[in-house]
Amino acid sequence: MIHEQSVQEIEALFKQWGCNEKLQIEKLPQSGSDRVYYRVHTEGFTFKRNNRFIVTCNENIRENKSFIAFSRHFHSIGAPVPEIYAVNDKNNVYIQQDLGQQSLLQVLEEKGLTDEVYGLFRKSLQALAHLQIIGGRELDYDWCITSREFGQQAIMSDLLYFKYYFLDPLKIPYDKELLLQDFDKFSKFLADTPHRYFMFRDFQSRNIMVRDHDVFFIDYQGGMKGALQYDVASLLWQAKAELPDDWKNRLLDEYMQFAEEYLGTSLNRDEFISHYNGYVLIRLLQVLGAYGFRGLFERKAHFLTSIPLALRNLKWFLDNRNPGISLPVFESLLAEIVKDEIISRFEPIRANADTPLVVRINSFSFLKTGYPSDTTGTGGGYVFDCRGILNPGRLEEYKTITGRDKPVKDFLEQKTRMEEFLGHVYQTVDITVEDYIKRGFENLTVNFGCTGGQHRSVYAADALARHLRNKYGVKIELRHIEQGISENKY
Repeated sequence: MIHEQSVQEIEALFKQWGCNEKLQIEKLPQSGSDRVYYRVHTEGFTFKRNNRFIVTCNENIRENKSFIAFSRHFHSIGAPVPEIYAVNDKNNVYIQQDLGQQSLLQVLEEKGLTDEVYGLFRKSLQALAHLQIIGGRELDYDWCITSREFGQQAIMSDLLYFKYYFLDPLKIPYDKELLLQDFDKFSKFLADTPHRYFMFRDFQSRNIMVRDHDVFFIDYQGGMKGALQYDVASLLWQAKAELPDDWKNRLLDEYMQFAEEYLGTSLNRDEFISHYNGYVLIRLLQVLGAYGFRGLFERKAHFLTSIPLALRNLKWFLDNRNPGISLPVFESLLAEIVKDEIISRFEPIRANADTPLVVRINSFSFLKTGYPSDTTGTGGGYVFDCRGILNPGRLEEYKTITGRDKPVKDFLEQKTRMEEFLGHVYQTVDITVEDYIKRGFENLTVNFGCTGGQHRSVYAADALARHLRNKYGVKIELRHIEQGISENKY
């Protein structure tokens, strides 16, 4: 939902920048942070041949100042980062270069393990080495949000983050004192790595944008001084990317060549790889800690569904790599958390060809046809009233189209609380779907009603059908009653 205050602040900043044209403001999907991004299109105003810009609204002023300072420095040395165009006086809104809508992860998912995609990963690592080594030399690390350096204290903090937000909720018994001794030993080992370079901190394919076959970096405001290996480990071992082992090995070798070129000296490769493996492990654990916090504590579905991927990634690492140092208690505990019974806790039950459950999803009008009749004989199910969501049908431009048309979708996603509403719907319906799959039930009905059965209920019904198919693979019978549309998704 676009907040009126944000719109006013965006319009004021564009006027301050010299743009008096009408703005088209589109709110972009929010991820794990509290930052809110908007894509702004200006009709008659251009800057450097562009009339599309990204605007960030964020009340974390220190974070904003870090990103802006880092961006300006990296841009000055030719690193592929967005240019910052304008910042308001409060430092809570800023305009930056629009690098497009396609991330490296999306390119990988769309095209697969092709030579073109490998080339983009190679470009990313070459640009990373340049940013870390050349960009890190004259950077003012006073702009760092938390620690100036990813040394022993910061490493220990990541290990404790994993412990508190992922390990402890699993309720696996362990000797806390012995584990902390291993943590201390491991953090000292990694802290011996040279820490005089810029460390991106979250260098993953989701934070690499691809435009015109070039790569660009975003989301580095959490960076600090650190070891070269951490960011390489972050990219090559990203669970969602699932890069094959031969790609990881080849790309690591190419990265070391790039680093040597920028350093002007040779690396001790055996030592580099030994510490690299340790940083792979610390990164995998940091990600699990983040998934635990966002998923287990904040109950955000995206992070919960990512946990099995991260655990399988960790399992492969433990089976095939050596962290570079003996950690008997810690390694024994890690072997416990990657067992199938633990991973299965986080995997939603999936329907198969023999699963009898059919979920019937209807959109309807309260004023025209009223509640849909039950045709299954079970009399069960849900009815969700969408009338608490702002109605696009009241506006002339939406009256002849439905919740399946992009203008209506944009309205509901950007100007209403539909996303929040559906989040609660998903949590409620998921409980029943999982139970019905386990118990072999055949029918579940979910109805969405609104005033005319044309906009909000249609959008919500489509969204739930998509969610249940993607998450559980269940059979769906979808009906938009007022639109005369029936679809079976088996």
